[in-house]
Amino acid sequence: MKRNIQIEALAQIPLEKQRIEVVERKCIGHPDSIADGVAEAISRALCKEYLEEFGVVLHHNTDQGEIVAGESVPKFGGGKVIRPIFILIDGRATKRFNDISIPTDAIAVEATRNYLRANFTTLNLERDVIMDCRLGTGSTDLRDVFKPHNGRVPRANDTSFGVGHAPFSDIETIVKNVSDFIDDKLRPKYPAIGQDIKIMGLRDGDTIILTVACAIVDKYCADIHQYAEYMELLKEQIGKVAKKSTKRKVIVHLNTGDDIKNGSIYLTVTGTSAEMGDDGSVGRGNRCNGLITPNRPMSMEATSGKNPINHIGKIYNLLSTQMATDCVTGVEGIEEMYIRLLSQIGQPIDRPLVASVQVLPGAGIKMQKIQGEIEGIVDHWLENVTDITERVIRGELKTF
Repeated sequence: MKRNIQIEALAQIPLEKQRIEVVERKCIGHPDSIADGVAEAISRALCKEYLEEFGVVLHHNTDQGEIVAGESVPKFGGGKVIRPIFILIDGRATKRFNDISIPTDAIAVEATRNYLRANFTTLNLERDVIMDCRLGTGSTDLRDVFKPHNGRVPRANDTSFGVGHAPFSDIETIVKNVSDFIDDKLRPKYPAIGQDIKIMGLRDGDTIILTVACAIVDKYCADIHQYAEYMELLKEQIGKVAKKSTKRKVIVHLNTGDDIKNGSIYLTVTGTSAEMGDDGSVGRGNRCNGLITPNRPMSMEATSGKNPINHIGKIYNLLSTQMATDCVTGVEGIEEMYIRLLSQIGQPIDRPLVASVQVLPGAGIKMQKIQGEIEGIVDHWLENVTDITERVIRGELKTF
């Protein structure tokens, strides 16, 4: 039976030609991103355990975690965390299978510690963090739905949808590139740059304004003068990275809430605002493409922590994004593309109720010319939908 793939042309002003565009990214140390990272680390650890022990991934969802902020007293040269950050590990997991008990809570706690240790070198896991694991077990009907359809394709756990778009606009590319540059290139040279960074991009016509909030780690910062030097360094480097991806004018603002004259600045002990007053929740931050894009269609679903076997909130968001990217890369004449995949609970995930594909053709391009190629790419990905699962388990796809 042929899949229900519906392709239509859009008649609208291309985003790059609209006056206003807003894009946001919460980087790895933002409390919402910490919650996402922990949730996904736990899911991957459970997948590994289930596969090693039973040869299959069992039902689980760890997408309900919370980060509750602590209290700290930062100061130049090194301050203290006086009340630890609290991490609640929540969700559902299969704890017993074939009469064998599975240490899911211990696996979750270990995965959380490993994730924090790998990504937050200034966080003292012995003093600065408290964890509580409250993993429950899944409802019977959802565990039954988890079983494959005809022994091959999993069945959708929910009636839900995923959304993806391509290509990235100038400002989307810039926000993601700036984040990657700081994480991969700048912080290794300057450990004073904390992991908690939020990048807000505004394009107003042909002017791009980046408002960046960046935590500074106090033990690597001697005084207010060195803090100001770090602000200048960040401003200069961010501007250089941004200008590589656009011909538009770029303006960079750093830590606009600072009052340097009165010593009120974004100084932290650990590099994350979770140490003092900023809580986090899974799914409240970036979408699976790493951005928050109010000018584009988005799903409210959290991608991180959901099981990669049949949870539509994870699979269809990742899949639709991959589909759109491949179509734009492989088919000439697409200016913008939006894909929405809608599931029905209990139905095979390779046969969504609808795969809605909206295309803004380039100038002079007729839909009849490119429609067949687009449908072929979408159908191919649906036929091979379990490839997404395998890539998630291997850690090849980012979820936030």
